[in-house]
Amino acid sequence: MKSFHRSLDPRSGLVLDTHELGRRAGAMKEVRTSVDAPADLGIAVIGVPPGSPIELDVRLEAVVEGVLVTGTAVVEVQGECVRCLEQISDELEIDIQELFVYPGSEATEDEASRLEGDLLDLEPLVRDQVVLDLPFQPLCREDCRGLCVECGANLNADPGHDHQTRIDPRWGQLATWEKTGETE
Repeated sequence: MKSFHRSLDPRSGLVLDTHELGRRAGAMKEVRTSVDAPADLGIAVIGVPPGSPIELDVRLEAVVEGVLVTGTAVVEVQGECVRCLEQISDELEIDIQELFVYPGSEATEDEASRLEGDLLDLEPLVRDQVVLDLPFQPLCREDCRGLCVECGANLNADPGHDHQTRIDPRWGQLATWEKTGETE
């Protein structure tokens, strides 16, 4: 994953400081915290509400090339069912594993994310993983019946919902035709 070239704000909950690790391979730091979710973390029909908690449980480990980040993030997702438009909410746990290389490293941008000084930014990683793990067409339940195409009634709430059969006027004369029982 590529790191965006921007100045990192150390006050952001998803920006972590690695200063205490130094560049000592094997040094480790565990981070368990709750941070506010950034805006636009999701897709059109489902996503993480801005400002809702992201529960981080990650380990920062200094390695020769940089800092290896592994762990999980748990987020609440909210959206609407694509069939019946009912509100849905769920919890999503994503895995985090990324190597953030030290500035001046031989690794190219395509190979790894980069530390900016002692700071690393988890937001692009969390954003990518959340979007990849979200359902493209979320459902309130697998057997959701959706909405009536004629009146918009929720078919889950009224499984027996039905409209009297309406006959297309172009076929009206055929509706009066009775089968004579004769075969040719």
